[in-house]
Amino acid sequence: MNKVLLIIQREYITRVRKKSFIIMIFVVPALILAMGGVITLIAKNSDELSDQQTVKVIDETGLFAGKFHDEKNLKFETITKSLADVKADLKKDENLSALEIPANYTKPDEVKIFSKKKPGITLTEKIEKQMNDIASTNSLLKNHIDTALLHSIKSDISLNSIEITDTGDNKTNLGANIGVGIACAILIYMCLFIYGAQVMRGVIEEKTSRIIEVIISSVKPFQLMLGKIIGVGLVGLTQFGAWIILSIISTKIVGHAFTSTPGGIMSALSVLSTIHFGTVLVCFIFYFLAGYLLYSALFAAVGSAVDSETETQQFMLPITLPLLFTYILSVSILFRAPDSPLAVWLSIIPFTSPVAMMLRLPFGVPGWQLALSMVLLVLGFLFTTYVAARIYRVGILMYGKKASFKELSKWFFYKE
Repeated sequence: MNKVLLIIQREYITRVRKKSFIIMIFVVPALILAMGGVITLIAKNSDELSDQQTVKVIDETGLFAGKFHDEKNLKFETITKSLADVKADLKKDENLSALEIPANYTKPDEVKIFSKKKPGITLTEKIEKQMNDIASTNSLLKNHIDTALLHSIKSDISLNSIEITDTGDNKTNLGANIGVGIACAILIYMCLFIYGAQVMRGVIEEKTSRIIEVIISSVKPFQLMLGKIIGVGLVGLTQFGAWIILSIISTKIVGHAFTSTPGGIMSALSVLSTIHFGTVLVCFIFYFLAGYLLYSALFAAVGSAVDSETETQQFMLPITLPLLFTYILSVSILFRAPDSPLAVWLSIIPFTSPVAMMLRLPFGVPGWQLALSMVLLVLGFLFTTYVAARIYRVGILMYGKKASFKELSKWFFYKE
């Protein structure tokens, strides 16, 4: 045990003393705040970033002519020319488009927009919205329905979600839940790769420099692997702790600058008070550590099986595929249905639970699912560590031989 602690101390102190570690501690919170400010400014002035667009409307129906209204950076002109007559102008001006509305405009794909370059989705969405509004108004007038009266009685209903708990009714915010869930999933995904790769690179460096042969003479391979994994993991926790503290301090200092701006980042963060951050933080630390231990053991085994980082590619994909698969689903589908069977199963399976469970957590997870997920993740870590250790003990002393999955399976069954 003392040897493992010495290895942990060596790994931790070596990495913490690096200039890059100190720089990252202070740079990351500053970048987060700067990025938040830039995003806020861009969101406020997003319309000003685009050039003035002019759309020439060629209306064969006579139903839309003169009914389009100009918007910021978007101007409509109804013309009587044919499309062939304006094509020459379109080729000269990238900010000019022609909207052709045929008589059978209700059929799919019959309405066309022509331009020198591909139109952006914002432009097409604005045109589609205006056309649908005009078509709906025309249909109402055709059926002698008073559109002014209809618009006057139109309501604007928004839902206020309330969570019923044993301690009382709590107001929730769906947007905040989605934002925190996706942010946690992305952060876990990135950290597992970053710190797992550090373990793998450390093993490869010591193996190629033959330092490993000296170390192995004093400690067992399993002790070396475990000490290296835990040491790098503690470095990660140190960075997280520093980032959290510095981010809170920085946010308090510059908070007034953002709150004075309508729609600023601080006003957006005010809705986060509806989320139980204590629970989220504790679970984040657990899933980071357990997920890191599970994957870093496999990364260490890969590092021991190769002589250079370029040879790791064949082993990395099968190991990281479950994590990548869950990450893609999390940021695209699962946040829309966090309690779906797919989301539940992914949050329980050890190889996918660190990302999937952190996505589901802000929405509320039943206690038994959280407990089962944690237990299985710990068991998964013990299993992968056992498998990786048996490969590691052979691989670190193998040189000049390209390993394969068949070769790794042989190393697993080698006797001590």
